[in-house]
Amino acid sequence: METVGIIGSGNAGANAAFFIAEKGIANVLLHDIREGLATGKALDLMEAAPVRMYKTHIQGTDSLDEVLCCSIVVITAGMVRKPDMKREDLYDDNVSVIQQLAEALKGRNDGIKVVIVTEPVDLLTTVFTLSSGLPRERVLGLGGLLDSTRLRYAVARDLDVAAEDVSALVIGRHNEEMIGLPQYCTVSGVPIHNLMLPEQFAAIMDETRKAGDFIAGMAGRSTAYYAPSASLAELVDALVRNTKRLLPVSLLFKGEYEIENVAMSIPAVVGNEGVKEVHLPGLQKHELEDLRKSAGKMKDFLKRRRA
Repeated sequence: METVGIIGSGNAGANAAFFIAEKGIANVLLHDIREGLATGKALDLMEAAPVRMYKTHIQGTDSLDEVLCCSIVVITAGMVRKPDMKREDLYDDNVSVIQQLAEALKGRNDGIKVVIVTEPVDLLTTVFTLSSGLPRERVLGLGGLLDSTRLRYAVARDLDVAAEDVSALVIGRHNEEMIGLPQYCTVSGVPIHNLMLPEQFAAIMDETRKAGDFIAGMAGRSTAYYAPSASLAELVDALVRNTKRLLPVSLLFKGEYEIENVAMSIPAVVGNEGVKEVHLPGLQKHELEDLRKSAGKMKDFLKRRRA
């Protein structure tokens, strides 16, 4: 059975291991810079195996080299937001971690797929892809998948319908500039505009943009990790089982919508080789303008940091 390596055994990493075990997707190898933490978390999780009837194994290690040999590596390591912090405020703290891991991977694992969870996810997915030299199809950021999941929940709650019947699509950056596409939101195939007014959808989308900030503010000492970890498990499942699901993931743009060399979320078919194909949704004029404007801001941000 395939083994997924997770770098970072805090809330996001450990809960990702939990959801992966619950779904029986793959074995998990946890790693953390803090000696012994990953081994302790792995043992705690495996002691639930007799009750939860896990068919996979979770193990901890202090060896980064061991994790980097896995065919799928998830990066959750780094600082997390405190209340009133923007995701971009974490860039200076976390970019060195991403660059070090990108350098460590060079030339050692040609078939590896990397999933970036560390914030700010789009900026760090950009840096990792450009620094590692890996094909963009094998570096995926968890951004739009989480945002779309949050939007699905909010729509289901307000319409009082089953969440699994809701399809929704959020693209762009994983911050306040994310773009929800109502034309691609349905409930069992019924377009959302048949079920709620445009201003209702706009209010739900505003809530989705602020969801991470709200959770961080209410929790005080931790950011969201249950929903991110569950969304991450869905992405890992597509990579391991080659399900070829169409998922909105952060990916380095190479000319899509005339945007180059920044990562943002767009729908992509995900399988055992990473991204198999990108599908570009049709955008309204204001949505396309917003997406390009957001990409421009990312380029300016990275240029200032390199100066």
